[in-house]
Amino acid sequence: MELIRRGDFKTISRSISLIENESPGYAAILSGLQQLNSSLVIGVTGPPGSGKSTLVDGLIGQWISLGKKIAVLCVDPSSPFHYGALLGDRIRMSEWYNHPKVFIRSLATRGSLGGLHPKIIEITDLLRSASFDYIIIETVGVGQSEIEIAGLADTTVVVMVPEAGDEIQTMKAGIMEIADIFVVNKADHSEADKFVRHIESVFEFNSGENSREPIVIKTIATEKKGLPELTEAISAKAPGKNTPHKIVLLAEKAYQLIVQKRMRDIEKQLLEKQLKLQLENPGFNLYKFIEENYKD
Repeated sequence: MELIRRGDFKTISRSISLIENESPGYAAILSGLQQLNSSLVIGVTGPPGSGKSTLVDGLIGQWISLGKKIAVLCVDPSSPFHYGALLGDRIRMSEWYNHPKVFIRSLATRGSLGGLHPKIIEITDLLRSASFDYIIIETVGVGQSEIEIAGLADTTVVVMVPEAGDEIQTMKAGIMEIADIFVVNKADHSEADKFVRHIESVFEFNSGENSREPIVIKTIATEKKGLPELTEAISAKAPGKNTPHKIVLLAEKAYQLIVQKRMRDIEKQLLEKQLKLQLENPGFNLYKFIEENYKD
């Protein structure tokens, strides 16, 4: 545990593998964690092609220039057959892979519908116990179902681009509710200012007692433009120790862990074998199968 607290990359990497695979000893690692409570977890999400990886690469550069220590979890889509990451390590972050203050790990979603790894909470808590200043979680960008990132991150950044189709994306309630900061990337696009005004107008219509007012920032990630403003906004948006927002996030985190625990006895491989036999029955009904075999 001392090596983890000191931020030893090899020990952290091996520990993540143990947690991922629920190998013997992983529970002892989790029960021995002592969170330093100084790490800020930033969730970066948004539609595919919006430039999330390039933006994360720029954020790393900003914080490294300030002497900070960074951990990055890149959650990639996974194959439904072997559950490995389809994208693997991110090419755009290649300059940071051997940097002594940057730890980068790619994780597969392993079939998780919310865009995150099924052990992402435990892995993030492991990183919180190490000596990182910032922990960035970049998700696969699957859309509204990705709102579970809000239960994990202290600050959620939604990256979007001012192109066809994204205007509809901003209207989705899930996306609007999770965003602490909206980044309009590729802001050299002719429609960028109009798109920013559209985002701001949506929140004007959603004003109320429990409404939130995210910051909207324009960036051109490939040219490093807008990144100083974004890093400043991330620090400013960090929630306090026991704010209502922090409590909501903690409750969401607890909920996800409880769901995991109750689903522990459900194995996909066993389901595949059962379904293979059931499909030979011409009257097979999936809902009836679940009701008969997986009652509360």
